[in-house]
Amino acid sequence: MAAPLAPAAPEAPAVPVPRFDYLPVALFGSVMGLTGLSVAWRLAAARYGLPVLVADAIGWGALLSFIALALAYGAKAVTAWPAVTAEFRHPIAGNLFGTVLISLLLLPFVLHDLSPALAAAAWIVGTGGMALFAVLIVSRWMGSRQQLAHATPAWMVPVVGLLDIPLAAPALGLPHTQTLAMAALSIGLFFAGPLFTLVFARLVFEEPLPPAQRPTLMILVAPFAVGFSSYTATFGRIDAFAEALFLVGLFMFVVLLGRLRDLPRCCPFRVSWWAVSFPLAAMAVAALRYAEHVRAVPADILALALLALATAGIAALATRTLVGIARGELRRLAG
Repeated sequence: MAAPLAPAAPEAPAVPVPRFDYLPVALFGSVMGLTGLSVAWRLAAARYGLPVLVADAIGWGALLSFIALALAYGAKAVTAWPAVTAEFRHPIAGNLFGTVLISLLLLPFVLHDLSPALAAAAWIVGTGGMALFAVLIVSRWMGSRQQLAHATPAWMVPVVGLLDIPLAAPALGLPHTQTLAMAALSIGLFFAGPLFTLVFARLVFEEPLPPAQRPTLMILVAPFAVGFSSYTATFGRIDAFAEALFLVGLFMFVVLLGRLRDLPRCCPFRVSWWAVSFPLAAMAVAALRYAEHVRAVPADILALALLALATAGIAALATRTLVGIARGELRRLAG
């Protein structure tokens, strides 16, 4: 009589193949830059009669980029969760998870004409997420000793990113948002001062930033450019304080633009270069709003020059990124 067959050993669960494990969350900064540029072109269309179709096309590009990145990073979270947690715990890269939430705060400018309800939902999710993220990161900073070498411009994103909350609020027309906008503006500006001082001290007294992080220097413009737009959105006017924010931002922009002018020659292209896109767009938006306020020819020339610079810069970044994707170079460019 034949011996009974032994039961088959249970198969080990299949381990998912990591997908997009190299994709940095900072690439959501491209959505921020494209959305900001769309807003700038819309303002320019209203003031100078430029084609609004350009603003719409850039806005659709921002929306499609967000969807593509959300799907790709979602695949990374499902198939390579340890890579996501390692990125979140990193003392520098972890701050850039705020770019996802800031994208949600800016996309309502694009979504409002398509679906006001969807625009409001994106803003509400982005607002709640940004507030929780700011609390979490500030608690992390205060809960353990930090190294001055880690104080890079990326540290501005989690808390100063609160300044993006009031930007789209007036267009959405949601009730009871004035106090929330005031809180976001106050906290963002309050923390901008010490964080800017800390990062500036690190840049002056410590080793220079690694080449891959040098484009993030332009983030230092954001507290002033976005602060100006956030202040005017909250209070509906441009007063002396708002003008001071714009002028300080313009000074920092000129300084940093000079620092980054040799970047294409000294450092190979990486997706981290997208860090310059949103500050470029935010400065153009601020200049266009300022020009509308002062109604002077020099201000108009400055606004159009900054719009042209932001458009050319972001177009170059988009072209180089798409070429890299077509060539299968995304893993290397993300390194």
